[in-house]
Amino acid sequence: MNKKVLLLLVGTILLSLTTNAQRGIRIGYIDMDYILENVPEYQEASQQLDDKVNRWKGEIETKLGEVREMKKQLDNERPLLTKELIEERNEEIKFEEDQILDYQQKRFGPGGDLAIQKRQLVEPVQDQVFNAVQEISTNKKYDFVFDKSADVVMLYSADRHDISDQVLRSITRSAKRKQINSRKDEDAFDRDESKTVEQDKATLERQKQIEEKKNAREAALEERAQSREAQKAERQKAFEERRQRLLEERQRKKDSLQALRLAKTEENTPNEPTGDQTNPVDAKQAAIEARKRRKDSILNARKIRRDSILNARKNRTKTPPVPEDSEGDGGN
Repeated sequence: MNKKVLLLLVGTILLSLTTNAQRGIRIGYIDMDYILENVPEYQEASQQLDDKVNRWKGEIETKLGEVREMKKQLDNERPLLTKELIEERNEEIKFEEDQILDYQQKRFGPGGDLAIQKRQLVEPVQDQVFNAVQEISTNKKYDFVFDKSADVVMLYSADRHDISDQVLRSITRSAKRKQINSRKDEDAFDRDESKTVEQDKATLERQKQIEEKKNAREAALEERAQSREAQKAERQKAFEERRQRLLEERQRKKDSLQALRLAKTEENTPNEPTGDQTNPVDAKQAAIEARKRRKDSILNARKIRRDSILNARKNRTKTPPVPEDSEGDGGN
């Protein structure tokens, strides 16, 4: 495909050379990658897209970690599981892996979110570049303008034919013109317009060097921060592993003591004639019920005694008193 395009371009150029041999032909080219690197709006949107990509990668890594943990847990519990349970756990792990693959395809596949958002990010800048190239080509009377970063192979290109800075200057000028709100801004804009392309290029080169130093310094700081975080994570992991071993050892000792106590209890417990062992829960319940029955019996006896005493008091109160002179009157 590239060969066909190249042959078509060569043929077109030769035809134009033949037609316009007397006045000569003007050819220029641009470097789209260079222009994109120096458009602030594109860089800002590109950074936002990079943040999204990092977040998507983090989500995928988290899910992969969960799958790895599921596999590890299955390996540890495999001797205790039946064949059916092992197959069920494997199916669950396979389902999670398929979900991760689908998510990766959705985000990073050929038609995924990353490809779509990259295209949406580049298209507005491409339109601006196209309009700027049209304007420059008309004013400077260029016959052909190529994109150096495209599929067309350029075996040689002289710097004097590179109009990338002119295109970038045109895009920046249009953006700055929209931001003019005062006379001061307009004067600053006119001063910038009076600069030559070479001066702009030197300024951009200095800014690029400053930005590279800043990025290098930030990268070094980030690397040190990541190293500290990695060391902290390793220490935390070692602590958790030691803690888990201690807990497991403590649980084993506890289980061993409980087993010894249970064995000693079984040895001291006499066997019943039926040969059946009494359930500890049933024995406890029977003891509770026996205590309850004794308590109810005591309370009932107390109630009967109290009622007897109360009845006796009532009977003594109801008996009429005997008159003191009843015997004397009778004698008279």
